[in-house]
Amino acid sequence: MDCLTLKKSNCKNCYKCIRHCPVKSIRFSGNQAYIIGNECILCGQCFVVCPQDAKQIVDETEKVKVLLQDGTPVIASLAPSFIANYEGVGIEAMKSALCKLGFADVEETAIGATIVKNEYERMIEEESRDIIISSCCHSVNLLIQKYYPSSLPYLADVLSPMQAHCKDIKRRIPDAKTVFIGPCVAKKDEAAHYEGLVDAVLTFDELTRWLKEENIELSGDAQPQDNSRARFFPTTGGILKTLTHENPHYTYMAIDGVENCIAALKDIENGRIHHCFIEMSACVGSCVGGPVMEKFHRSPVRDYMTVANFAGTKDFETGETDPLTLKKPFTVIERTMPKPSEQEITDILRQMGKTKPSDELNCGSCGYSTCREKAIAVAQGKAEISMCLPYLKDRAESFSDNIVRNTPNGLIVLNEKLEVQQINRAALKMLRLRSESDVLGDQIIRILDPKDFLEVLSHGRSIHNKRDYLAEYEKYVEQSIIYDKEYHLLLCIMRDVTEEENVRESKENISRQTVEIADKVVDKQMRIVQEIASLLGETAAETKIALSKLKESISDE
Repeated sequence: MDCLTLKKSNCKNCYKCIRHCPVKSIRFSGNQAYIIGNECILCGQCFVVCPQDAKQIVDETEKVKVLLQDGTPVIASLAPSFIANYEGVGIEAMKSALCKLGFADVEETAIGATIVKNEYERMIEEESRDIIISSCCHSVNLLIQKYYPSSLPYLADVLSPMQAHCKDIKRRIPDAKTVFIGPCVAKKDEAAHYEGLVDAVLTFDELTRWLKEENIELSGDAQPQDNSRARFFPTTGGILKTLTHENPHYTYMAIDGVENCIAALKDIENGRIHHCFIEMSACVGSCVGGPVMEKFHRSPVRDYMTVANFAGTKDFETGETDPLTLKKPFTVIERTMPKPSEQEITDILRQMGKTKPSDELNCGSCGYSTCREKAIAVAQGKAEISMCLPYLKDRAESFSDNIVRNTPNGLIVLNEKLEVQQINRAALKMLRLRSESDVLGDQIIRILDPKDFLEVLSHGRSIHNKRDYLAEYEKYVEQSIIYDKEYHLLLCIMRDVTEEENVRESKENISRQTVEIADKVVDKQMRIVQEIASLLGETAAETKIALSKLKESISDE
């Protein structure tokens, strides 16, 4: 059963889930996280730590509502950690509220815990097992089945308290349906895998939402009862606290947290542990630290004290149970991911920029403990090379450094004190500096007029493409000054336009000279025209006089 689902649109590619996943059963593809079903142990840590609530537990509320409408009695098996989740609310108040939802009755799963505890005591006394590992936690069972199959013979082949209780209910009420309510994700998978015992599973969060929808309020004081020692079960060492007899040939220990369980299983595989009864819980603090409790109700010390104060000193009355009816088979669950060859791992490490052991920082930012583990995950298609933060950082810095170093534009980065933080080679050449060290940390006034920088800093408005003449350097530059308010930096971009300016001035000189020459030519031509006109005028006057005289002489004759 896929108990955990993913809202793809919510995944922000932060890798927090893979960092907290104890078995690395999460695959990344296309900037999205995917849970690998046959590797997941359903510890729920990805659900707890996801900052975007991208991981969701499959809600079975509607399934339970259908069961309630079926007409057959539906009995709720309420996990003993309820007293910590609904602080101060006792079993009678819970029963009253759940009956309003339509349940025929409500019983404590601690009754099933008593049955299981009795079977553990029988196994310790009557069987000659070297090591016995409790099988109450389904996540621990999955961890052994998938990752430590050599320890399967040590896993107690006994039903979990949830299963034992629901089986007992169905024995007493043959046509009843059973619904387990608790803080665990894995119980949904356990109920689906071992059919016929538990018909549905609700988390405390699902129950709370349902009660709120129906406007049902929980109230009533919790009243301890003496015959309720199994209420200790949801705490670390809770199973051990309920044992009434101890075998002197066994060492009894309680281990919580997947990492600690893995360490113990490795010791068992290596033959370092013998003659032990080990209570294992995947969640730190056991069930009161379950994923739903941890995400919405994180109070480990107070929760333990609440459970301890509610638990009695004697067992629930359960009667005799045939050990054969409590048997639960466990088989190896094969994982499909093949391990890559050494050459494949080396090639991927090289692609990540890890060419020698000293390059393997093992920083864990990608979620994997070592660079080698990450390379194996890449080869298996579970991870991407780009998930390596140092690799991305180096690549980004290399890319940006190449741009900064090779751009023909001068770049100068200042802080708000107008101190030079960075300068590229083009700017050094432009400003006739030998090296960065000559100016880094110094005030910009040492190399440039600070007037424009002060103006940008005071008004917060950038300057774009302003032309200036740097007399000291005999250069014309086109200058942009940009203020980054987020990082409190000033970026100055200078483009050397001296050649352009010289060409422009040359053209202007040529144009001016051409105009002057044209003016001179025009003036000269005008003078010539005027002289010609003057000569023509004199000639015309003389001609007129001569003709007039000729006319007069002809007239006289």
